[in-house]
Amino acid sequence: MAAPTTTFPPRTSPTNSSIQRYRIESIDLLRGAVMIIMAIDHCRDHLLKGSPRPMDMATTTPLLFFTRWITHFCAPVFVFLSGVSASLAGARRTRRQLTSLLMTRGLWLILVEVVLIAIGITLDPGLHTIMLQVIWAIGASMLLLSLLVGLRVPRVAIAIIGAVIFLGHNAFDYAGGMDSQFIWRFLVSAKGFDFHTVLRLPGHHTILVVYALLPWTALMLLGYAAGPIYNQGFDPVRRRRLLNQVGVSLIVTFIILRAFNLYGDPSPWSVQRNAVFTVMSFLDVTKYPCSLLFMLMTLGPALIALAVAERVKNRFTAAIVAYGNVPFFFYVIHWYVIGAITITLFYLQGFHSAQVATARSFIHFDPPGFGVSLAGLYGVWALVIILMYRPVKWFSRYKRLHRKWWLSYV
Repeated sequence: MAAPTTTFPPRTSPTNSSIQRYRIESIDLLRGAVMIIMAIDHCRDHLLKGSPRPMDMATTTPLLFFTRWITHFCAPVFVFLSGVSASLAGARRTRRQLTSLLMTRGLWLILVEVVLIAIGITLDPGLHTIMLQVIWAIGASMLLLSLLVGLRVPRVAIAIIGAVIFLGHNAFDYAGGMDSQFIWRFLVSAKGFDFHTVLRLPGHHTILVVYALLPWTALMLLGYAAGPIYNQGFDPVRRRRLLNQVGVSLIVTFIILRAFNLYGDPSPWSVQRNAVFTVMSFLDVTKYPCSLLFMLMTLGPALIALAVAERVKNRFTAAIVAYGNVPFFFYVIHWYVIGAITITLFYLQGFHSAQVATARSFIHFDPPGFGVSLAGLYGVWALVIILMYRPVKWFSRYKRLHRKWWLSYV
């Protein structure tokens, strides 16, 4: 699963230069695109019949595999752009103001994760299962970034810290015995959907650490370090050149490391039964916890897409930008739209209230035999995106016309 980058109030007013507006639009275009892509994975979590494992080479199909694989780009984009947004917010605030903003927003995001999003995912108002995913990772990373900013750590040092974690965290794959420690899994090596990183609470409540914190924090720190390339007055040609150069470098590094299974992912690829499945194995890198190769594979193309987005503007991209203008609003609401569709299909398919919760899944309304085909899943995904268009357009316009303090938190 994935979730959106948090955004801070825009750097400029509508009267500023077209170059600055154009630059912000390019970021929102990428946000909107990955937001739309993300929704299909969340529809799959709730509605794909049989809950097949899309990355299992023994049972998956190419269409199912790439339906899941394309969504891998979402979380790295969200987290990296959250760091960029933090940098832009800091350009018009004092250090103390930015520290306070990052701290309060971080705490707010964690609260939303463990309450609103947990209910939206599991459809369980009793909060028996709480999953710490990207919203939690963004919020907790903001708290760490606020600490660095508050301590007056230079931006260059923040970049170095981010790069060391980014490049080096897979070195711990070779350290034996560490995975038995909960705090280690919590920070570095959460096992995600294997659910090895579990904290049991009284009253049959469980916290599942799906996103280990520090690898994602590295992406936010790098986004914060890269933020000045979006400052007003920075040459857009130079910015696009930098984005392309770094993006290509990340992709080439991924290909070399992955081709020889050298370093950066605990799961090596292997030759499969045909060429298509061999390519799938090559691309099947580890997201839980996110490996170096996972981040290289996704962030590299994302940076190139950012550069391309600056030079593309039409009616279609304007529609996509609408989703990227209010990503947090979209993220929270779309879970409940998917939930409403899930509950409706549950009863339409002849299931009963006694079958709401089963041992098969932490998601309620998911008994054996429930769901739709992969083709039906794409239909539901299209419906969710269409249903969300009017709300995101309305809320985007509302945010532009109002300057209420609480709007910076949604």
